[in-house]
Amino acid sequence: MTLRLYNTLSRQIEPFEPLQPGRVSMYTCGPTVYNYAHIGNFRTFLFEDLLRRWLEASGYEVFHVMNLTDVDDKTIAGAVEAGVPLRRYTERFIEAFHEDRRYLRIKDASVYPRATDYIAAMITLVEGLLAKGIAYRGEDGSVYFAIARFPAYGRLSQVDRRELKPGASERVTADEYAKEDVRDFALWKAARPEDEAVGATWDAPFGRGRPGWHLECSAMALELLRRSQGTEVLDIHAGGVDLIFPHHEDEIAQSCAFTGQELFARYWVHGEFLNVRGEKMSKRFGNITTPRDLREDGVDAGAIRLLMSQVHYRQRLDLTDEGLASAREGSRRLGELHNRLLAGRSPTDPEPFAEAAERLDRELAEALDDDLNAPRAVAAMFAFATTANAALDAGQQPGPRARRAWERAEGVLGVTSEVRVLKVEASAEPAGPQSEAALSEGPPDDPNENAQQAWALRWAVRRREAKTGRDYPEADRIRALLRASGWEVRDGRDGSVEVVRTRAQGH
Repeated sequence: MTLRLYNTLSRQIEPFEPLQPGRVSMYTCGPTVYNYAHIGNFRTFLFEDLLRRWLEASGYEVFHVMNLTDVDDKTIAGAVEAGVPLRRYTERFIEAFHEDRRYLRIKDASVYPRATDYIAAMITLVEGLLAKGIAYRGEDGSVYFAIARFPAYGRLSQVDRRELKPGASERVTADEYAKEDVRDFALWKAARPEDEAVGATWDAPFGRGRPGWHLECSAMALELLRRSQGTEVLDIHAGGVDLIFPHHEDEIAQSCAFTGQELFARYWVHGEFLNVRGEKMSKRFGNITTPRDLREDGVDAGAIRLLMSQVHYRQRLDLTDEGLASAREGSRRLGELHNRLLAGRSPTDPEPFAEAAERLDRELAEALDDDLNAPRAVAAMFAFATTANAALDAGQQPGPRARRAWERAEGVLGVTSEVRVLKVEASAEPAGPQSEAALSEGPPDDPNENAQQAWALRWAVRRREAKTGRDYPEADRIRALLRASGWEVRDGRDGSVEVVRTRAQGH
C-alpha cells in the first residue's frame, strides 16, 4: 500500500505521489504570534506532525516549512496596546510557541520563517502581479488582487462567485473576513499611523505600507521552495479547516497568478476543529486552554497526543475532563509497557512477540496509509500491548523484532507517557532528606528529583503502615494525597510498595 490523503482541492482521497521521488515539500501555516497558541491550534499542529513523522518513517526526505505570522492586524493591535515595537511584542510569543511545541514533542520544522524577514520577497510578488494587471492600486493607497481577473478563483473552497461585483465598494482590507465574502483582497496595505508607531511599515515602489496576511505565506513559500527545491509548486500544504477560505484560497490565487503555474500545492490537507466541552474555544465562553495550562496540571505530552489520536484529524474532537483522564490512564499504561520492553532482552523473539510485532507493523502501515487513520494505529498499539504484557507476565522476554516494531510505532505516534516506578521492599525504609516528623502534606518545594521521590516513598510506606494497622480511612487519605501530586501507589503481594509517577515532559 501507499499513502493516500484526502485532498481538499479534489474532495477525494488520492494516492500520494510527490513531484520528486523520495522528497516531499510541505508548508504548514504556523501560529499568529499575538498571544499564546491554544490547544485547538495545536490540534492542527499535531496532525501535521503526525503527517511529517509518517512521511519520514515511510522513507521520504521532508522539507517542512512552518511560518510565523508576526505582522498582521492582530499582532499590530497587540503591540499598539502594549506600547512596544512589533518585533519585541511578538518575540515572547514566538519563544512560548516553541516551548509548547517541544513539550508536545512536535518535531522541528526545516525552517520557521518570520514574515517580517521576507518583506523583499513580498514586494517582488506584488510588483509581479501589478505588472501582469492582476493587481491594482486603490484610491486608499493599498494594492488589491482583482479576483475577476483570475478565473480559477474559488476552486479550493468552492465559494460562489456569482455575486462578485468589482469596484471600490467590494474590496476588503481586513486580514480575516466572513465566509462567502468574495471581494478583492488587499495584498499590500497603505501605512497607517498605528502601523508606523510600532515599526510595522516598509517602503515599496507602490507605496509605504505593510503586507496583507495572505500575501505573506505565498511569498515565503515560493522563496524557500525555489531556494531549496528548485520548484514553485508545493507537494503538500496543510492547515486547519478555518483557513480554507479566505486564506488558502487567496494564497492559491496570488501564487498561481504570479508564477503562471496551474497549482500552488498538489495536495491540500486540512484538520477539523477542537471544541472544549462541546463549545468552540473563545474568550466569551472563558474556555481557552493552552498547552502550558495542561503542562502546569502535570499532564504528560503522551496523554495529549493520545487524546488527539483517538479521533481522526478530519473529524471534530471534543476536549472533556473525562476524555483527558482516560487518555492519561491509557498513555500511562503504554508508558509502563514501554519500560517493560526496554528492561527485557532476548536475542530472539518468542512466538507471541514475533507475531505481535508483525501484526503491529502491518496494521500501523495500513492505518496511517489510509489518510492518517490515527485511531486505528493507536488501536494497533494497544492490541500489541495486551499481547506483550501477557507474554511478559508469563516470563517471556521481547527480542529485537518486537522492540523495533514498538519503537517505530511510538516514534510516529508519540503517545506514551514517561513513567517512573519506585519500589520499596517489604522490610526496607526509603532513604531521603525528610524525617518522619517533617513529612509535609504537599510535595517539597525542592525541585530536586531525589527529594520529590523521597517524599512520595515515605508517604507510601506510611500508607502501608496504616493498612497494616487497619486504619483504612487514613490509607485512603494518603492514596488521594499522593494522587493529587501525580503519584499512584500500589501494594505488592509480597508486602512491597510501589509509587508510579507520570511526568509532563517531552522527549
